[in-house]
Amino acid sequence: MAVEVSMPYDKQYVTEYSNKHNEPAWMKELRLAALEKSENLPMPKPDKTNIEKWDFTDFSHDVEGTNIDSLENLPPEIQNFLDQEKETENLLIQRNHTAAYSSLSQELQDKGVIFTDIFTALRDHSELVKEYYMTDAVAVDEHRLSALHAALMNSGIFLYVPKNVNIEEPLQAIFWQEDERASLINHILVVAEENSSVTYVENYISNNTEAQTSANIITEVFAKDNAKVSFGAVDNFAAGTTVYSNRRGIAGRDARIEWAIGQMNEGNTAAENITHLVGDNSEGDAKMVVVGRGDQKQNFTTNIRHFGKESDGFILQHGVMKDKSSAIFNGIGKIDHGATKSNAEQESRVLMLSKDARGDANPILLIDEDDVTAGHAASVGRVDPVQLYYMMSRGIPKREAERLIIHGFLAPVVNQLPVEAVKNQLRQVIERKVN
Repeated sequence: MAVEVSMPYDKQYVTEYSNKHNEPAWMKELRLAALEKSENLPMPKPDKTNIEKWDFTDFSHDVEGTNIDSLENLPPEIQNFLDQEKETENLLIQRNHTAAYSSLSQELQDKGVIFTDIFTALRDHSELVKEYYMTDAVAVDEHRLSALHAALMNSGIFLYVPKNVNIEEPLQAIFWQEDERASLINHILVVAEENSSVTYVENYISNNTEAQTSANIITEVFAKDNAKVSFGAVDNFAAGTTVYSNRRGIAGRDARIEWAIGQMNEGNTAAENITHLVGDNSEGDAKMVVVGRGDQKQNFTTNIRHFGKESDGFILQHGVMKDKSSAIFNGIGKIDHGATKSNAEQESRVLMLSKDARGDANPILLIDEDDVTAGHAASVGRVDPVQLYYMMSRGIPKREAERLIIHGFLAPVVNQLPVEAVKNQLRQVIERKVN
């Protein structure tokens, strides 16, 4: 039986919420139309995972957060995401639903770069946001959660890189779910114009181990012709947050989109990462690590779809399951008719650390063209006894040997994160979850 959409958020509420944020008329109309559609749309149906009874509708929708005057006053778990050895620029921190701290270098501002919270972007860059917001990457009416997202979006980021602008230092966003009941209906919109490049890293963190709420996150990345977008993320929601995440990218001719994602949530999670290689000679590279524990249920689908000729897609998924946790890993490489000389490769590997843990790796290749190359590898098993024996024979205790093997198993993705502080924080989260 499906969870009913019975929320105190009706048309009047949505209208008042939109007015409160001084949104343009088109955004208010989109919200109201989406709210009406949500009543009749089905829930998303991830393969082999029934999320019908997961609660995505019981939460606090509008929770303000206090502004952050000094980064030194942040709690340690937030400061750990920052690179203390470098001057902190190009950073946005969202506290509950408030953009509590925002910094963008004058150099990037002078080049026309926009890096701001979604509500400021809607007010100051309305037509630019409208061009991309839930148009080509994610549709409002895909399913109930996409419609509810469009109706109730309460936070997010807009990042715009003009033509011929190459940004060397990463831009970073931290989404801090401080209030235990605050939902996070977060929208990330990244646009890289022709011949541009950018690295963007985001971190999600909460501490609600008992209180229940949800996160409904949509990310849309557009890499225009010959643009490059490197997207890094560490999702670290506590056990009380049920997560649905939908990250999408569209790559133009000679464009490249790289994903490096650490899924470290403690609660039930369903996540999609889909890249459309539309232009000829476009590239998509999606890497993800997951650690599951307790009795949480997780489902991850990584999909790279080839439309352009000579497009190249690579998927790498590594997961570690312990206790009674379970996870489904779907890797999909789809080469459409006309995408000649394209290449689709994928690798999914799962380590299970206890007899009750479960991990399924499902490699899928869908090929509608003859002149292409494609391949996949998948494995599900326990820690290699040969590796374990070798390390123990060198005097390393069994527990320490297992820990080292697990860190090595996850390293191919962890090492791809572009911010050293975030990379170290992910290692710490992995250490805590594994032990």
